[in-house]
Amino acid sequence: MSAPRAPLRIAIAGASGRMGRALIRATLAAPDLTLAAALDVPGSPALGTDAGAAAGTPDGITITDDLQASVRLADVLIDFTRPAGTLAHADACAGAGCALVVGTTGLAPADRAALAAAAQRIPVVFAPNMSIGVNVLVKLVELAAAALGPAYDIEIVELHHKHKVDAPSGTALRLGEAAAAGAGIDLATAGVYAREGVTGERRAGSIGFATLRGGDAVGEHTVLFAGDGERIELTHRATSRDTFASGALRAARFVAGKPAGLYDMTDVLGL
Repeated sequence: MSAPRAPLRIAIAGASGRMGRALIRATLAAPDLTLAAALDVPGSPALGTDAGAAAGTPDGITITDDLQASVRLADVLIDFTRPAGTLAHADACAGAGCALVVGTTGLAPADRAALAAAAQRIPVVFAPNMSIGVNVLVKLVELAAAALGPAYDIEIVELHHKHKVDAPSGTALRLGEAAAAGAGIDLATAGVYAREGVTGERRAGSIGFATLRGGDAVGEHTVLFAGDGERIELTHRATSRDTFASGALRAARFVAGKPAGLYDMTDVLGL
């Protein structure tokens, strides 16, 4: 009889944030995972407090700003923070041989290149949205764009809470990339991110984005395919951050022990 497998050791960055607390709750509830470390930024009032207490389940793990020590304790670091923090975490993980799961949005092309460089040394899962449902939506959008063709105009509408700092959302941009891939066009030239004044007729082959912000909306995304005489709408609505936490933990289980490389949720879900 084989010995039981040791729980996967998880470190969580941004431990006192909304996503950090959701990730801690989900990790503590999973029998095959253990919370090895909880990180926050220097100066955070959460430093020195019990990580589980902030999430409603005291566990004896103290929130720290010691990045190097934290990644040495973990098999996988999960990061839903800000671009600058994510790049520092990626560099530390690469040095310690710790796998990385990144759900940070707002990464510039140079940031993505730095993340890809880290992925040459360690396995990294990067996705602007870890929701399993959203990533199925991404695949459906690509298939729909390919099947419907240029006769259908593509528009993407997203709604998030008033505290979100980047726009359009990373998920909206990922949906735009999927639509562009399916349609065989380049999002860099097809994307339209603002309309105001006398804009003229809609440019054929463009992909429009509309951004809404308000209240406590966790996240809603709709991709519209508007043709003559009919319209198809594919929508995902998140009502709890727990759905992102669940997907992130699935990504952590996937990436642990994988060879170095840059993976996404299509790899995690086998899509």
